[in-house]
Amino acid sequence: MVTSPSPNKINYHIKDINLAPIGRQRIEWAAREMPVLRQIRARFAQEKPLAGIRLVACCHVTTETANLAITLQAGGASSLVIASNPLSTQDDVAACLVQDYGIPVFAIKGEDNATYHRHVQIALDHRPNIIIDDGGDVVATLVKERQDQISDIIGTTEETTTGVVRLRAMYKDGVLQFPAINVNDAETKHFFDNRYGTGQSTFDGILRATNILLAGKTLVVAGYGWCGKGVAMRGRGLGANVIVTEVNPVRAIEAVMDGFRVMPMIEAAKEGDVFVTVTGNKHVIREEHFRVMKDGAIVCNSGHFDIEIDLEALKKMAVEVKQVRDFTQQYVLQDGKSIVVLGEGRLVNLAAAEGHPSAVMDMSFANQALACEYLVKNKGKLSPGIHPVPPEIDQEIARLKLQGMGITIDTLTPEQIEYLNSWTIGT
Repeated sequence: MVTSPSPNKINYHIKDINLAPIGRQRIEWAAREMPVLRQIRARFAQEKPLAGIRLVACCHVTTETANLAITLQAGGASSLVIASNPLSTQDDVAACLVQDYGIPVFAIKGEDNATYHRHVQIALDHRPNIIIDDGGDVVATLVKERQDQISDIIGTTEETTTGVVRLRAMYKDGVLQFPAINVNDAETKHFFDNRYGTGQSTFDGILRATNILLAGKTLVVAGYGWCGKGVAMRGRGLGANVIVTEVNPVRAIEAVMDGFRVMPMIEAAKEGDVFVTVTGNKHVIREEHFRVMKDGAIVCNSGHFDIEIDLEALKKMAVEVKQVRDFTQQYVLQDGKSIVVLGEGRLVNLAAAEGHPSAVMDMSFANQALACEYLVKNKGKLSPGIHPVPPEIDQEIARLKLQGMGITIDTLTPEQIEYLNSWTIGT
């Protein structure tokens, strides 16, 4: 693992700088599917809206994230990248960002928790003005351990539902002292990234890890938020019989009316062949569920942190743990039954595959880039707390995406605009 200064005289911690040529090819391939970010990058290169800004991005270090980092650099930002998940890093991508773009990267696929937390500290040593977070760890560490740096912060942007939940808790406790842009809830993010991205990439990870046939299997989806909707929809498309578990009655009735069976996890555990957690919560699948599962049941997570599946309980129940395929561990229980866990309970779409397709991350990371620009333009004007992505940014990203796809749409006529804005014109 390389930690010495690169030819660009920057510090970094990556697996192998010699992987850079492979990473560059893959980054350029992803860029073909990211027309929105490409258009933003061209404008950023001319206008330099992030000039003089120190920026830290704690993200999954993938080809798509690389294109975001390159866009931020084109905008003038002094960026540093760390991994938000130890199993999602693509080592060749990390090498390319260091070697070819001079962007400091601290990320190694499979890094342990101590290394990850050390990288978080290194990121904060960069004294960022803006933090792009994926799960809230960098912001939480800043708030808990680096109070003296809060005055440096213009704001943060958050990519995930989990991170937004943590930000809301920080704000409720009165410790969030700067503005946070909720990128996760932008329409051009969660309607597409969470639903279509998670829906497709989850099964990409499951199938790469197991090579099973989904058709005819019973798939249990824990959680029916936008990610859960995507997984359930794609599971049904692959021929699986889908069961949804929920704690929210509104989402549960929505799943019923979408044509899925809904029941408590303790009942679903008896029927499921494959289980996917997408809740963002802790111990959604735990000991009492493992005990009633079928022999050979496959369990994985596509939520966020590796806490949705209670692996500690499963380890205590197991008499043997075997690595049977890449990213596939078989836990053999005392009664001879086995439970199969994918990706060590971490994000299966990134641990066992490559994450979301570039085309959908194009919109998510366009939100990130434009949210950073928005924070800089509104420095000192936004109150501490959580702010939505402005609707005009959402609309612009959708317009650019359609333009990049060669699609045109209708526009309102003057008569229609008058009708929509008038209360005097009735039926």
